Amino acid sequence: MIKARGLARQFRARGHTVDAVQGVDIDVSRGELVGFLGPNGAGKSTTLRMLTTLLRPTAGEAVVAGCDLLSDPAGVRKRIGYVAQGHSSGDEQKVIEELVLQGRFYGLAAGESRRRADELLERFDLTEIAGRTAGKLSGGQKRRLDIAMGVIHSPELLFLDEPSTGLDPQSRSNLWDRIRSLRATGTTIFLTTHYLDEADALCDRILVIDHGKIVAEGTPDSLKNQVAGDLVQFETGAPAAAAEIAAKVDGAQELHVDGNTVRFRVAKGDTVLPLLLRQLDQADASLLSIQVHRPTLDDVFLTMTGRSLREESHA
Repeated sequence: MIKARGLARQFRARGHTVDAVQGVDIDVSRGELVGFLGPNGAGKSTTLRMLTTLLRPTAGEAVVAGCDLLSDPAGVRKRIGYVAQGHSSGDEQKVIEELVLQGRFYGLAAGESRRRADELLERFDLTEIAGRTAGKLSGGQKRRLDIAMGVIHSPELLFLDEPSTGLDPQSRSNLWDRIRSLRATGTTIFLTTHYLDEADALCDRILVIDHGKIVAEGTPDSLKNQVAGDLVQFETGAPAAAAEIAAKVDGAQELHVDGNTVRFRVAKGDTVLPLLLRQLDQADASLLSIQVHRPTLDDVFLTMTGRSLREESHA
């Protein structure tokens, strides 16, 4: 659904050339839900704007939804849906009116546009507020309306630009369910987000961009496996003796002792716990607490770039 090669974009700012995107290659297969992560200024939004025909690339080429990005941008726009960060609806328009009008913009006949609108009202849990003006909707309702407007024409490929930003946890969870339902119908989704848990929960595959280049690519689990194992952390009344035991765990790395806390990394940390607990008990190293932490996508970014995605994304 997306095949980009050497996609690049330069800007001129204060007499200098800025390489916002530096020759990225992107492949997205039909039916995939792909997450696109990166801190502010990394080139994420610029890449998305190029793929959706809003910004012409300085270099490179791409085929999006079967159409050439450079020679047939109108064909691309007909076949994709795009939900931007800002709300798409007008505050004074009724929900049903916005959906029907959007369908008409895409060339649907009046009856087909109304039928499709009714279908999406039900799918996105908007039926009861169909007659309400968009300006009176909650944040979660507005985002569901935005996505419904983005798929009114049944696009093969949907771009979602940070769809859950600013939503409360319950609204985010509801929105995630709607995104999953779209994916289940076969829609290919390209999702940008600053929420690592969102990418982890929703995406089949993740691309991480930094300084205009793709620095990591893979499934959430495969990316996390590139970090040096799970973090095993425990508190004990005998840290010196416990550290000696931990050091002998097969594959243990990055062993640290901080007061009564001992921590180390090891592949599949949950599988080493039974033996570790028995050995600590036999050594009378009183155990106060123990935890196993799986690597996060932020750990991946920290490993790849030396800085935290979470901190940079909210800078």
